[in-house]
Amino acid sequence: MDPYSAEGELINIFNFFHQGQYQEVVDFDTSSLSPENHLPARLLQLRAQIQLGHAEDVEADVQGEKEPALIAVGALAQQTLGKGESAVSTIEKLAAEHGDNGAIQVIGGTVLAAAGKFEDALALLSRQEGNLEAVALIVHIHLQQNRTDLALKEVNAARRWAQDNLLVNLAEAWVGLRQGGDKYQQSFYVFEELAQAPATSSVQSLVSQAVSELHLGRTEEAQAALDQASSKGDNEAAVVANQTVLDTISGRDAKLSLEKLGTVAPHHQLLTDIAEKEDLFNKAAAKYRSVAA
Repeated sequence: MDPYSAEGELINIFNFFHQGQYQEVVDFDTSSLSPENHLPARLLQLRAQIQLGHAEDVEADVQGEKEPALIAVGALAQQTLGKGESAVSTIEKLAAEHGDNGAIQVIGGTVLAAAGKFEDALALLSRQEGNLEAVALIVHIHLQQNRTDLALKEVNAARRWAQDNLLVNLAEAWVGLRQGGDKYQQSFYVFEELAQAPATSSVQSLVSQAVSELHLGRTEEAQAALDQASSKGDNEAAVVANQTVLDTISGRDAKLSLEKLGTVAPHHQLLTDIAEKEDLFNKAAAKYRSVAA
């Protein structure tokens, strides 16, 4: 039996993770799981700890481990802590030796994509066989590459064999936010259903609802969703990053939000992107100044 199927042992912890309910993942009782499911459950719990801001603890926890998947989680923790070069080196070695391992594909693909090595990530993920996490990551990477057509193709293919799985619904909603038009509202319904139901609500789903509200031009509703997310007290970086975006769109000064983001998540992708664009602007400005002189 597939442990992630509706009847499988891991379906609840799997859904907790992908709904963004990371504390529920960490607190999940794994004592009654079959022996073969202990490692997959531990991997989800370690990844959840990273999402909750405890990457240093995870790095220390897996230090010295020989299991390839646990070594990969250690690399993911390093990447989160800004040790990208070391993380990528570790993943490249693991991919060469254990590229058929589903956990290596997903965790390794995550590290490589975060490092901007999209083609390497896709090459690793393309080896997957019926791994919905890998499919969802492929969709995410294609969206980062502005290849909505390829992302949609992946979702449609997965829909044929995974049907109404949570990850397929989420991936379809991500694509919908890129397609625009009526798809904005359809994506909103997916995120709102998760965000507003007590059993599934999380910072992640509330932030996703806020992003949907922004696409629909509803800034006040977006602020309300972010306020709800902030009140939960975890995954603060996601809330602050999107508050920065909302402040900017609303014409408010985003300086305080950016400063807070630098405090809670100094290696956040938004800060990296802003720094890169500022550098490019300064180089261009310097070029024109030299011409004018």
